[in-house]
Amino acid sequence: MSYPSCRFIVVPLCLAIGLALSPATLAATQASTATTLDAVQVTAADASAQARERLRHLPGASNVIDVASTPRRLASSADVLAYQPGISAASPGNEGTKVSIRGSGINRGPGAHASGIAVSIDGLPLTGAGGTPYELLEPLWLSRVEVLRGANGMTRGALALGGAIDYISRSGRDSPGLQLHYEAGSRGYQRRGLGWGGVDGEHDYYLAYADTEFDGYQRHAAGDGQGAMANLGWQLRPDLHTRLFVRYRQTAHQTPGRLTRAQIRNDPRAANPANLAIDAQRPQPGSSWIGNVTTLQLDADSTLQAGLVYHRYPMDLNESLYRQQLDYAGLNATLDYQRRHPLFGRDSETTLGLRLAHDLDADVRESLRRPANGYPAGTRTRDFSHHGSDSTLHLGNRLALAERLELQTGLALVHTRRDVQVRWPQTGGRLREQDWDYAPRLGLSWQHSTQTQWFGNLSRSLEAPHPWSMIWGSNQYFAAGNGPSSGRQSAPVPMRSQTATTLELGARGQAALGQWELTGYHAHLRHELLSVELQPAPNLFIAENNASPTLHRGVEAGLDSTLWQAAPGRLSLRQAYTFSDFRYRGDARFGRNRLPGLPRHAYQAELRFDHGSGLHAALSTDYASRMAVDYANSYWADSRIVFGSRIGYDAPDGRWQAWAEVRNLGDRRYAATVTPGYDDGGRDLARSTPGEGRSVYAGLRWRLD
Repeated sequence: MSYPSCRFIVVPLCLAIGLALSPATLAATQASTATTLDAVQVTAADASAQARERLRHLPGASNVIDVASTPRRLASSADVLAYQPGISAASPGNEGTKVSIRGSGINRGPGAHASGIAVSIDGLPLTGAGGTPYELLEPLWLSRVEVLRGANGMTRGALALGGAIDYISRSGRDSPGLQLHYEAGSRGYQRRGLGWGGVDGEHDYYLAYADTEFDGYQRHAAGDGQGAMANLGWQLRPDLHTRLFVRYRQTAHQTPGRLTRAQIRNDPRAANPANLAIDAQRPQPGSSWIGNVTTLQLDADSTLQAGLVYHRYPMDLNESLYRQQLDYAGLNATLDYQRRHPLFGRDSETTLGLRLAHDLDADVRESLRRPANGYPAGTRTRDFSHHGSDSTLHLGNRLALAERLELQTGLALVHTRRDVQVRWPQTGGRLREQDWDYAPRLGLSWQHSTQTQWFGNLSRSLEAPHPWSMIWGSNQYFAAGNGPSSGRQSAPVPMRSQTATTLELGARGQAALGQWELTGYHAHLRHELLSVELQPAPNLFIAENNASPTLHRGVEAGLDSTLWQAAPGRLSLRQAYTFSDFRYRGDARFGRNRLPGLPRHAYQAELRFDHGSGLHAALSTDYASRMAVDYANSYWADSRIVFGSRIGYDAPDGRWQAWAEVRNLGDRRYAATVTPGYDDGGRDLARSTPGEGRSVYAGLRWRLD
């Protein structure tokens, strides 16, 4: 079945933004009416609005997502980050969402520790030297998500190409009372949640429990997860506030494996035979997160904030012929000083910050899962470790050059340390590296009118290689005669840090057609960290290495419009379009080939009607162009366009909320994610995970003050 060119989907959005930018439209638009916030109770919507206003001062693109009041299924980060320009988020059928911003971690397979984006929970770093785990990102515990795309993440010590994502927990101040949540749907899906929050004098508290179970779209894809969290705040004195965060969650899921394009077209619910044969699965026995953020108001113009978190996240990977038991633990910290002061006779604000991510443990025990070559299951094959630490000192300033013109400057110094070695059956080839690097940033924002802001920035980003990739990307192996260790990597290899120089230009504002944003960027990368599947399951082997020079460029556009509003209700349309052009810049073998793993065009839209009684109904669409599945661009995954619908009711008193939705109405068969190969020679190999077919879900939330 064929579909129209993407231009027929994108044109309405582009025309709408063009009209929004036109002087005639701006002249006809009245200034927005100021909103007076509740002086007593802070809601999640209030907090999101305040976050948007704060990020408006950045000379670059950002997103603020109100999660707490979203009336639809939020099973993973792919659901949370939907309908957002500039963000690609796709689920392989479990929580191991593949998230990319501006091509960050473009080739990372789903389920792996994510890279290219600095992820935090409540401002405390979740991303470590080894990447970003995902099991603690339970959507029911979130109030909102703040995304600072690209160089804008530098204000929080994030220097990666994709920027920063901060997942903000619910608190007793924005989620008071007792809250119950239940949702269920196709293929055994169930999600249950319980939350209790409130304010008691100088204290606020929020406690929550959530559990999930599902059978999965593919066969051999069942999983579950359960955990609890606490967010406790204490106003010690008028100028001193502290907040304690505790999270614990364990997950497990079977791994059905990737499919060929023909399989996705004809039998997308199939599992890869190799994964079935070895009963591939990924149990994560329990992740713990204990952190604190303390804020001291030094005076009317100065603030000092310190954060510290201990994160333990053991893993038990059973997704190949080998079992890998990983002991992961890290200690992460932040320290931020902020001061408003005059500079050159102008209003100014200076920030000085330190962001630390340090591995306490990163040790691996590897053994055989099945009898092989005369050795029984459980035979020890290797012990290795891959420790690292990343330290970032960042200094920034925002200076008012004129009433409507602001200059932002920044400089970050980065120290990275890597300590990697195979300890058994032989010790040798230990790799110990330390490196210093820097990242400057220059940005301008111009408030053209009360309705329109223009911005731009020029920056340098960098990302050190993950310590584990120095082993898995190694070309050194144990020779024959080393028993069950023969053929396994024997020593790490050095890798270089990925760097990029990026120019970003854009604008945002409010016009007759709604709230809009339009951003373009152009990045030249050196030593990009790219991964490739060298061996499929059951002896799964995915390596990561530095690439020749590459280019990332794109356009990110968003528009939220009120199409009609009268006494009965409101008809609105929100749209998000992302154009991505990622390619080599004259590679010796692949020339200017596109980098595989992400679609060039992506468009999401939702048309929604809200009735004054609390009833609402919505229709949605999701389009993505085809994706290359290998670096040679010899084979491509199909494009997709899927539709969905939703109906719901929000009680006027806010006590309860109910909804039902149908996803993929046409039961479209498509690839959700791609894990690329090197050169498939035009063959249809198993590189893709299928997107979810037609599914029905329903949910209910109830709150008692």
